[in-house]
Amino acid sequence: MSPHTVAATEVTIALAIVKTLILVVGGSITYFALKAYRRTRRRELGLLTLGFSLVTLGFVLAGVLYEILGVTLETGILIESLLVLVGFGVIAYSLYVD
Repeated sequence: MSPHTVAATEVTIALAIVKTLILVVGGSITYFALKAYRRTRRRELGLLTLGFSLVTLGFVLAGVLYEILGVTLETGILIESLLVLVGFGVIAYSLYVD
């Protein structure tokens, strides 16, 4: 096994761990935002929940699309980036809404 193969495998494992942690932390933030929304029924918190769920989904989706569904890595990253962009836009809007 070449050093590049070993390094690529280690990076792949590290990436899977980081993406899993992003899913756990992002899912936790989304859960708490949803809890706050259900308690208060404030539109801003509903939008914040949506924004965080889109960002979390975006960060995790590229790897899932690539590894499981066979989508090209570039397409997966594009979809990931679009979801993160929309999610951040929704979060920004939720902080702006009165």
